[in-house]
Amino acid sequence: MPSLYVHVPFCVQKCDYCAFYSQALVDNPKELISVYLEGLEVESSARQKDAPQGVSSLFIGGGTPTALKDNELEQLLGMIHQFFSINSGAEKTVEGNPGTLSDEKLVILRRYGINRFSLGVQSFDDSLLRAVGRVHTAEQARKALRRLRMAGFKNVNLDLMFGLPGQDMAAWDASLEEALSYSPEHLSLYGLMLEEGTPLYGRYMGTREVKRGDKEELYRLPDDDLQAEMYEWAVPRLKQAGYRQYETSNFALPGFECQHNLGYWRGGDYLGLGPGGVSCLDRVRWKNIEDVCSYAKLLLKGESPLDEAGQEVLSLRECMAERMILGLRLAEGVDLSSFRNDFGADLRDIYRDVLARYDKEIFVFQGEYLCLNPKYAFVANSILQEFV
Repeated sequence: MPSLYVHVPFCVQKCDYCAFYSQALVDNPKELISVYLEGLEVESSARQKDAPQGVSSLFIGGGTPTALKDNELEQLLGMIHQFFSINSGAEKTVEGNPGTLSDEKLVILRRYGINRFSLGVQSFDDSLLRAVGRVHTAEQARKALRRLRMAGFKNVNLDLMFGLPGQDMAAWDASLEEALSYSPEHLSLYGLMLEEGTPLYGRYMGTREVKRGDKEELYRLPDDDLQAEMYEWAVPRLKQAGYRQYETSNFALPGFECQHNLGYWRGGDYLGLGPGGVSCLDRVRWKNIEDVCSYAKLLLKGESPLDEAGQEVLSLRECMAERMILGLRLAEGVDLSSFRNDFGADLRDIYRDVLARYDKEIFVFQGEYLCLNPKYAFVANSILQEFV
């Protein structure tokens, strides 16, 4: 039974660091959302056959789904529930940013059974938010959190970022402590990455500093050592507050781990709808084109909205590598018996050379699981590339 992701590619304004496909509403005609919804309805109708037994979880992300107007949000939710059966009691998540929430939108979300909300706070420091092009303020984040609790949401995630331009340990400490004061059930902590093609990448490429604004204030990017220090301080602080680090960047109170994302990390099948949506079923992966108008036009003509690469049949070896790379980001690690059942081989045989290349302190066998020592979590990506 696959999980279902629906991409809503609209934001009030695109953030300077964002490399995901999205359209800024301030730069686009209002009709673009109607075009998107028309295309999504056709795709949903066509793809319901890929989930005959229903879907295990729902995640509506973006972009900023809550940037839609009330009637547009209701149309989107009604459409999803019309074409897909979602397991009773399943996790249903919607992403949103402060400044785009209203009491009316939250009533609509609750009416359709949305039981988890992921709020893109990033920081409680207005100067840091401005430094990366966020359009909301810290006070809007505080109001959004109060609204979510008043609306009855008992499973709230907060996204926070470290390594922002001008951020030091004191500022990172302050944002994390304020986040904890709201007792969110889940926290996702992400280090800022300069993605090629984004405004932030262009601003900092070739230099570690930049002058912004009329006063020519100097904004410095924290270096790698400071980013590592921020992360390594946060991990024990969150543990002290009762949060379990169940994945490299994700922390949850017991029982509030994100089930949708766990499905990805454990190698489950998934459907991804909307422009830029990625799906993978039975080792076949495909991605939709990243263009709202072309996506909708093709679907309304009865044609496929896949990008130029089309469908890709993953080799057994590629699936094994993905299982290792994603699974080792989890605190639980990779399940040896599950790997054996899915691929007909023992990972200790397949990756004997990689495991032998590293000190036993880095990769640890704990019962029927292979785990990455959490001390190496911050540099996990460079280590895990060995499995490709």
